[in-house]
Amino acid sequence: MPIYFDNAATSHPKPKAVVDAAVRAMTEFNANPGRSGHRAALAAARQVLDTRERLAGLINAPDPMSVIHCFNCTDALNLAIKGSLHAGDHVIATQLEHNSVLRVLATLAARERITLTLVAPRPDGFVDPGDIRAALTDKTALIACTHASNVTGAIQPVAAIGQVAKQCGARYLIDGAQALGAMPVDVQALSCEMYAFPGHKSLLGPQGTGGLYIAPGVRLLPLREGGTGSSSDSMLQPDELPERYESGTVNLPGIAGLGAGCAYVAENLAQIMMHERELAQALYEGLAAMEGITLYSPAREAERAGIVCFNVADLSSSQVSDALAQRDIAVRGGLHCAPGAHRVLGTLRRGAVRASVGHANTFEEVDQFLEAVRAML
Repeated sequence: MPIYFDNAATSHPKPKAVVDAAVRAMTEFNANPGRSGHRAALAAARQVLDTRERLAGLINAPDPMSVIHCFNCTDALNLAIKGSLHAGDHVIATQLEHNSVLRVLATLAARERITLTLVAPRPDGFVDPGDIRAALTDKTALIACTHASNVTGAIQPVAAIGQVAKQCGARYLIDGAQALGAMPVDVQALSCEMYAFPGHKSLLGPQGTGGLYIAPGVRLLPLREGGTGSSSDSMLQPDELPERYESGTVNLPGIAGLGAGCAYVAENLAQIMMHERELAQALYEGLAAMEGITLYSPAREAERAGIVCFNVADLSSSQVSDALAQRDIAVRGGLHCAPGAHRVLGTLRRGAVRASVGHANTFEEVDQFLEAVRAML
């Protein structure tokens, strides 16, 4: 049987309820939500709202209308960053960020729209909030930080960084790509103005879904303007949420599936988190017991998401991932779209192998995986 340890890229398998919800949206109420008053269109609009409310409940958002449906987490991050910044602003991010953050910021910096400071993590893989504070200037408008590294899984001190942002008056953006659905998230406790997330990873939804939480009182410039089904007599984009940021027809089947994924996660979050961390700990300990394995993830299971990052002897990460693929074991080798993290780890040329577990993985699969890695030594 195939073993799927690539859940940090996209989760698999999806719960049956997710697939059923997406199919039902395309067969039972396949209409344009918010655009018409007939039964199917109203049912479609209700589904979009229902998923929005489920997402808001999952992150403790004070208002469901502050949760914006996006095409994916990258789309959400682009809206948060480009919609926040003005010429001359200073931004602080970390070297652990995914290219969905780094490329947006680096492009703005290259065009001399902003200045950018990238804070390095400590040798243990965690960002020191004091280093964020030390990087502040009187022009710092935005602080961006990943909730959990997509390379090592290290869970960052996002609440403490939120206090730094709150004290200096900068907006705070968290990239929750590896966190939401895998651990509790409370946007109010984190003191963040914006929290971006994908639907297709730990929320167990379809690809092409995601969202952005925008705190009350925060106004972003939209990335796109167009039809919203409201204020159609005006040539200007409406101010009301969520329409201000949701021009065009939304991904109804995806959003329906995401709603079912959210319901599954909300009902089982404690069990999912415990199961994934125990699986990842078994992976970590099994690899740590082997001669010739270099581990890059934190040793303590409470300090990382369900990710274990490693290399094998003098093999390249692609050689290892290809060898595992020959045994029908899916992992990811390479740079994981996070070059800064690999510079810190010293693996920019070699890359690293990432095994990432999900809700449906088993300890038997961990044993088979460890046996396959052992055979390479």
